[in-house]
Amino acid sequence: MKKTTTRRTQAISALTIAGLTLAATLAGSLPASAATERGDESYRPAIHYTPMKNWMNDPNGLVFYKGVYHMYYQHNPSGNTWGNMSWGHATSKDLVHWQEQPLAISTDDQEDVFSGSIVVDKGNTTGFGTPENPALVAIYTSAYKDASPHRGLQAQSLAYSLDDGQTWTKYSQNPVVSRNTANFRDPKVFWYTTPDGGGYWIMTAVEAQEHKVVLYKSGNLKDWTALSEFGPANATGGQWECPDLFPLAVDGDTANIKWVMVVNINPGGVAGGSAGQYFVGSFDGTTFTSETTRPAATLPAGTVLAGFNDGSYNGWTVNNEPGNRFNGPFGTSPAAGALPGQQGVSGFSGAGLVNSFIDHDWAIGTMKSPAFTVSEDYLNFLVGGGNHPHSGSRLDNSPPPGELLFDGFEVPAGATLADSGWTGVGDLAPQFQPFGGGSDYAIGAHLINTFETNGGGDEKQGSLTSPEFTITKSNLSMLVGGGKRLNDPTQVLAVELLVNGEVKRSVSGENAGALNWKSWDVAEFQGQQARIRVVDQATGGWGHVTVDHVMQTDAPAVPRSDETTVNLEVDGQVVRTATGSDSETLDLASWNVKEFAGRQARISIIDNNRAGWGHILADEFMLSPEPAHSTLESYDWLDYGRDYYAAVSFGNMPENKRVMLGWMNNWDYANDIPTSPWRSATALPREVKLTQTPEGPRLSQSPVKQVDKLAAKASYTDKVGGPIPAGAQQLPAAASGQVQRVDIKFAPGTAKKSGITVLGDGNSSTLIGYDATTGKIFVDRTRSGNTAFNATFASIEDAPVTLDTSGNVTLRIYLDHSSVEVFTQDGLQTITDQVFPTAGADKMALFSEGGTAQLKSLTVTPLDM
Repeated sequence: MKKTTTRRTQAISALTIAGLTLAATLAGSLPASAATERGDESYRPAIHYTPMKNWMNDPNGLVFYKGVYHMYYQHNPSGNTWGNMSWGHATSKDLVHWQEQPLAISTDDQEDVFSGSIVVDKGNTTGFGTPENPALVAIYTSAYKDASPHRGLQAQSLAYSLDDGQTWTKYSQNPVVSRNTANFRDPKVFWYTTPDGGGYWIMTAVEAQEHKVVLYKSGNLKDWTALSEFGPANATGGQWECPDLFPLAVDGDTANIKWVMVVNINPGGVAGGSAGQYFVGSFDGTTFTSETTRPAATLPAGTVLAGFNDGSYNGWTVNNEPGNRFNGPFGTSPAAGALPGQQGVSGFSGAGLVNSFIDHDWAIGTMKSPAFTVSEDYLNFLVGGGNHPHSGSRLDNSPPPGELLFDGFEVPAGATLADSGWTGVGDLAPQFQPFGGGSDYAIGAHLINTFETNGGGDEKQGSLTSPEFTITKSNLSMLVGGGKRLNDPTQVLAVELLVNGEVKRSVSGENAGALNWKSWDVAEFQGQQARIRVVDQATGGWGHVTVDHVMQTDAPAVPRSDETTVNLEVDGQVVRTATGSDSETLDLASWNVKEFAGRQARISIIDNNRAGWGHILADEFMLSPEPAHSTLESYDWLDYGRDYYAAVSFGNMPENKRVMLGWMNNWDYANDIPTSPWRSATALPREVKLTQTPEGPRLSQSPVKQVDKLAAKASYTDKVGGPIPAGAQQLPAAASGQVQRVDIKFAPGTAKKSGITVLGDGNSSTLIGYDATTGKIFVDRTRSGNTAFNATFASIEDAPVTLDTSGNVTLRIYLDHSSVEVFTQDGLQTITDQVFPTAGADKMALFSEGGTAQLKSLTVTPLDM
């Protein structure tokens, strides 16, 4: 057993961390204590919880007890990226002003402490407390380490607190539930009252990769009996995580109770990557029965171009990777479903499909259809597999024209870089380089690899500097792979250009093993002497960098497209493209091809990715007069943005309210967001209700009332409205701000797109509006400021809405330095996105594209802690 010790609590309310500026820190004008305790960092939220420092992810153990809301959360007490999983802790009396508490439940040599929940054991069913002083009992996932006899497994364990959640003791007979599997996790526990007034504890957890919620019952939280399973159902990409099951009255009618099953999913969300879906149904104490599980959608009628159901590729040109031992990735004929080593494949039609999982995710190749004439308005098909979009026409890694430096590191046998004038320190002393074992997409046998140095490993550190060379061309291009540490100054991991001893350019990998071309514009340094320096101060996962084939080139090298895509080619050019959603379930896709009517076209299927989800699934290409509609979008989602995940509800709430709290991040880029010394925030706490809709009861969400109590006097109001002509109409300075609530009502009119821009500076902003061509509201963060830290971040998220009877769209938007949360249709649809605006960007404007919209009303209200 291990019991945590109590230390002095430090306050970290949103008010205390919002008011200082980054410029003041850089200027050194604040005392060290202020910078440490108050928080003056760029992007630090004002009204969302963040830990003072270090990494956080899933909210855990949400519970209300003795007038205090307790929020525990996945936390790395030792660093600003995922690792060392423990439970952090914060408390609040109003769900808005949070005070960070000491670390609650810590990792140790046997286990990491993964997600879970907390109950108040009022009946002392465990015997840990007394009826007068009941224990708080945490039910968490033990993720066992190599030192444990359960290594590699995940199981459910207990810890308890007798001092109102401040210190915790792990139960001596853990684990209490094990299935001897590696992905059994995230227990959410509640007390179920039976019709006769009795009851028992219910646990929902997941078999993550089987897309199942597993239910158990217990009378004492220690001994558990399996009840039932739910799933797979609806969205089944990636893994299921963080389930929750609770009852709600429809429209407040206690005679009409429905049960809601929340299942978070990563990847495979509606907007890409992480997301939360939910089901509405019934629960009888044993089994949850969904009333909102969707059947597989069907393609509209049309002319079949390829169905892959006759056992052949029927005229398609197939180029499998030469020399691949299994003739992958496509083989010589369609697959009948899943291939060896693959999760179950579903959503395809007929007897066969294209499945490039032969040789797992390693093999690469292409397929191209025979030419056909575009004779209908739409080309519909089914697509699944990896989410790796088309990013250019280059599929190989051949070098561009130019001058190769350092002989490409191809040293003679027995030689090292020390023999050619390189210098270095630590584990990168030149006698340890280059590495001669090659690498994914390297050219030749040798390259610099800071993992393979002085014994090897991600913990190796040092620097390696080239001899001088003269810059003779406009660009320096090189192959780079390995890790990325852009946001932690203590973990520099980069290839640098030194001119006169100063760092002028820097580049890193993308947390990937495959090397790809990266380039620097060095025209301003032509004729000057320079050096290349490789710096590795990083430890932990991806704590290394790889470099090969440094070249001087007239033009920047074209990066290889690591795509897994289905493309439409007209005149040899890609004019439409689609990719999977990191899911083995194929979804409907549709291209509007009216503009190509009567022209010849081909379909190409590309698998050019060797990493995770490096395969593509495709089936049933059909020309049709009607578009297909994504099945994924038809499911019920907690949020349509990229940054609302692992949402679960508070237990032991007064008045049976149901308040949910989510992690405001996405695993696609979570470790890379440009924040320091902390990383990640929670979304605003939301009260959820069931609202009757034409489709049946659905969740509606709104920030808890305490959030709106932060509202100051409105700073800008327009109750008259007026036309919004095409273009952007800057709003007065009174509307500017980074922490505010924006209430806007507008009619799209003749505009194709219309709405409001926020967090702008004249060159960048975030667009929030309505797209009349799709019938959806959207958040466009493609030009929102800093988007370059991860290739998947710049994006547009959207959600279907119905205009009101007057043809209006009504939005309530919460802005907070580095996030936007949009609520519409009385909370039936929401979009939550992180944004990282340029310093000082706080301007607001109305916009319209392709016509004139009509503003009906606008109120901007500052929010102040």
